[in-house]
This record gives sequence, C-alpha cells and structure tokens, in this order.
Amino acid sequence: MKKIILLFSLLFLANASPINAQNLLVMGDSLSAAYNLRQQDGWVSLMSAKLSQSHPNVNIVNASVSGETTQGGAARFPNLLRTHQPNWVILELGANDGLRGYPLDIAKDNLKQMINAASRQGAEVLLVGNHLPPNYGRLYTEQFFNMFKELATETGVAYYPFMLENVALDPSLMLSDGLHPNVEGQKKVLENLYPAVIELLQP
Repeated sequence: MKKIILLFSLLFLANASPINAQNLLVMGDSLSAAYNLRQQDGWVSLMSAKLSQSHPNVNIVNASVSGETTQGGAARFPNLLRTHQPNWVILELGANDGLRGYPLDIAKDNLKQMINAASRQGAEVLLVGNHLPPNYGRLYTEQFFNMFKELATETGVAYYPFMLENVALDPSLMLSDGLHPNVEGQKKVLENLYPAVIELLQP
C-alpha cells in the first residue's frame, strides 16, 4: 500500500506545475497562432521551449486566434485574465483591423482597453506592432504603424515595432500568401521577439 501511495505521489509531482509558476499570456491573431503550420512550429511554441531552459517557472498560454480583430480580442480578454491570472501579456493584435480598413481610432481604443485591463490586474504588457502592405496607401499604412508606438508611449508599456522584421520581405521565409511566416520564418520571429520577452520577464 505504501508503494502505491509513493507511486501516485511521484506521478503527481512529475505532472505538477513548477513551484511559483507564473503565466505569460499571448493575445494575438494568425501571426501568433501558427497559421497553416503545426502548433509546435509556431513562434509561441518555440518561445515556450526556449524559456523552459532559462525560465522554467514561466508558463506560456497562447490565446491567439486566426482572423482575430482588436474588437474580438477585447471581448475575450476579461475572461482570459480571470482564468489565467497572467503576470505578463504579449499583445499582438491589430493586423486584421488594418487589412479590413477598420477605423484606427477604434482599434487603438480596443488595444488600450486591453492594456488597461491587464495593468489593473498587475500584469506587464509587451505591445507588438505591425506593418500593412503598401497597397493600402501611404497615409493609412503610416498611421497604422504609428498607432502602436503612440499607444505604447501613452500607456508606458513595453513595445516591439515589427515582429516580421527581416521576414516579411523575404519570400523564402513566408508562406505563399505573402502574409504569414513559414517554418523558417517562425524561427526568425522568435529571434526578433526573444530579447524583448526576456526584458519583459525581468523583475
């Protein structure tokens, strides 16, 4: 009987979360949801594997949904905060708003709403910006790109300008749609974001 109890105790410890585990919530769209790839090939899973070595107590929760807009994200966000109680949030939303030509003031308000909600709970936020294809017009694309920096300045959160830096314009790193990174591109996205995430995790 003692052997059975000991066996169950060992199994529980093997599957239990690390002591003092902390959650990092990734709130994104298809760029963070491993679009048309295996989940383990996406940058979020790659980040999780890499952090397991340097930060074993950090658990990554990927709440990214392909096609998500800032409005949809803002609607889901309060429940995600309650459920996962994150210590940090990576906020990567807005690209679908831009691609659909939505008013940027509304997108900005939705993002600000999520940032404020995370801050009220005590979570640190990393805001990830993006670019739009040039065919959307110079004025709109510039306003879209600047929206993220302006929001980061207003709220004081950490900011990474463009996760697809040195990826988006390299066909060898992109899927055939020209919008999403392929397996090799996901590795480059990880390289881009990893230093910013490590800085976010600092006490």
